[in-house]
Amino acid sequence: MKKNTMRVAIIFMFSTMLTLAANAQEKKTLFIILDGIQRELLERNPTPNLDEIASLGQYTHAYVGGKKGGYSETPTISAVGYNSLLTGVWVNKHNVKGNSIREPNYNYPTIFRKFKENYPNKTIAVYSTWLDNRTKLVGENLKETGHLQLDYHFDGLETDTLSYPHDNKSDYIKKIDQAVSTYAANDVLTKGPDMTWVYLQYTDDMGHRFGESPQMNAGIQEADRQVGLIWEAIQKREKAHNEEWMIIITTDHGRKVGGRGHGGQSDEERATWIVSNKKFNGISKNTPGVVDIFPTIVDYMDIAVPKNQAMELDGVSLLGEAYASHLSGSLKGESLSLSWKDYGIKGKALVWVSPTNQYKYGETDIYRQIGAISLEEGSDIFDLKFNYDQLKVVVELPNGYLNVWVTNEE
Repeated sequence: MKKNTMRVAIIFMFSTMLTLAANAQEKKTLFIILDGIQRELLERNPTPNLDEIASLGQYTHAYVGGKKGGYSETPTISAVGYNSLLTGVWVNKHNVKGNSIREPNYNYPTIFRKFKENYPNKTIAVYSTWLDNRTKLVGENLKETGHLQLDYHFDGLETDTLSYPHDNKSDYIKKIDQAVSTYAANDVLTKGPDMTWVYLQYTDDMGHRFGESPQMNAGIQEADRQVGLIWEAIQKREKAHNEEWMIIITTDHGRKVGGRGHGGQSDEERATWIVSNKKFNGISKNTPGVVDIFPTIVDYMDIAVPKNQAMELDGVSLLGEAYASHLSGSLKGESLSLSWKDYGIKGKALVWVSPTNQYKYGETDIYRQIGAISLEEGSDIFDLKFNYDQLKVVVELPNGYLNVWVTNEE
């Protein structure tokens, strides 16, 4: 009797496990960069598709540009912003300083590389109005990226001047955006890539040409319509294939007053936004950075990142518990002062320091633990008992890391 009871229990447990596995939704992520849409104009224009997505999750103010006046100050330029999203670090690390993309530091891997390292049999895709996004930033088939291969892509139409003859009103870019968004929506519906980047350019062209204008307004509304095509495909895909998608839409920079230029560190140029169908944690109320999108995707897609790489990330996840964010520090003599935004969580976090920066060369930095902080305190001071010229400081949180570089003021 006991044997039969045990056998029934085992069969029931096995059957339950199979049912749970069958019902588990496969997670997928798609992120969109709508180029150069300043926050103020986005909020003034009707964007029903972005609004619908945000109603399910979040609309939040965000920023680009790194630490203004600090070591991580980052030009508010398109490719620079794209790469900060792709790598989760600012320009002092990824080294993409402009749209020419001369010497990217591929030692800071993109989200696509980390995903493929974890899940080599899952699929990645790029649909873009600019070819360099795939060939230079993602670095497809380059030795430095381990000859990473995209499973699906659609780009390079700007080089086809027969089908898309260039004009001085950027109508050809508008047509390319339409083709890219339509193709991406179809691939989402029929192929369902696991990790997807869509890039649309037309709004940036309208900003440069016309500034804050009816033309820019029309560009924003057209971009929203194109997002709607992709969002509709995601919804159909979820219902048909028992999948759960996270969509994140953002922009790469704001614009100067008047809406034409960008590249500097004015508040207007640094001001961006994020829309998602997922609800974010409390960090979203404190203006997250574009670098926070990388660890958010890592969290959602369950991507393992080695500790030495995770300690380099400049962002923190917007999902799950919010422990701390916005770490800053100063070094004066042997005294290290740290401050951070706390979220009322009681607990300790370890503090590590290293006087070297060998990671940028593909090597390993040696860290030593100098103590721990109480998360709810918001600040702390450490006596290092040694005078360092500079330090990389990392706070090890329960769900990630915060880092800041400090230079001795004495």
